[in-house]
Amino acid sequence: MPQARSLLIAALVSPLLASTAFAAPDGWKPLLEPQELSAILAQDETVRIIRVSGDSGFIPGAVSAPYADWRGPAENPGALREVEYYQDLVQSLGIEADTPVVLVHEGADTTDMGTAARVYWTLKSLGVEDLALVNGGFTAWREAGLDVENEAGSVTASSWEPQWSDEWRVSTEEVEQHVASGDARLIDARPQSFFEGIMWTVADPGTLPDAGNLTYESWFEGNRMVDAAAARQIAEDYGQTDAPLTVSFCNTGHWAAINWFALSEMAGVENTRLYAESMAEWTQADRPVANQPNAFTYYWLSTKRWVESLFS
Repeated sequence: MPQARSLLIAALVSPLLASTAFAAPDGWKPLLEPQELSAILAQDETVRIIRVSGDSGFIPGAVSAPYADWRGPAENPGALREVEYYQDLVQSLGIEADTPVVLVHEGADTTDMGTAARVYWTLKSLGVEDLALVNGGFTAWREAGLDVENEAGSVTASSWEPQWSDEWRVSTEEVEQHVASGDARLIDARPQSFFEGIMWTVADPGTLPDAGNLTYESWFEGNRMVDAAAARQIAEDYGQTDAPLTVSFCNTGHWAAINWFALSEMAGVENTRLYAESMAEWTQADRPVANQPNAFTYYWLSTKRWVESLFS
């Protein structure tokens, strides 16, 4: 009887222990204010802080993993690396699946947050369970008067073997299918000039057919991102909350990562996915493009940009 009772107690307690072993730290959420992160660090030493852009200083204990380490080649920066590459990277950062990870960008401007948001998306797709960004980045941390170190910290490497999930991603082939069927909400995260085909950089001018434009800047007040309630309201105002599938894209999956984070992690819009390669890959082949300027307009705009570059 005592042995049976022990087995019963073990059966009841084990699930509870399993559920608490992977619990996020108290106060954890996808977007943390500097003071909130400081409070978490004071009571939890397991949090891994990763600096992904800038080198003006470090939150104590933070390790460095520059944004370029997470990106694809110059001709297609949004392209994904092999899982084996990411495995080596996360192991060098001492990350396990249940390691609470905070991504920190410089905080120089709104576009800089895309570095942290893109790495957040990558780590989530690899299976990291608890992730967060710092609102305003390192600049906001420093301006809050919190402790700063001049050098990055060091950590013991892990042996974790991540498994990639496509739950939050769409490939170019899948986007082709969605464009043909019209069964997804395609959201261009770029500024309006890119959406209208007036401006372009690494990708040819224009946007995906039947796409809408919700610029990444919509989620910010100054250099700080709005809170979850405000993000939900923006999504509702845009008519985004009832989409069966949302595809966020831009030039190379940088600005689009901000839209993905705001919609998926802040506003709670289900089935929001990132087109990581975005227009840079889409326009490398003869695929349909909307808002594409005609030949005369294209050459006129190109010439105008060239002349302007001479005096900039």
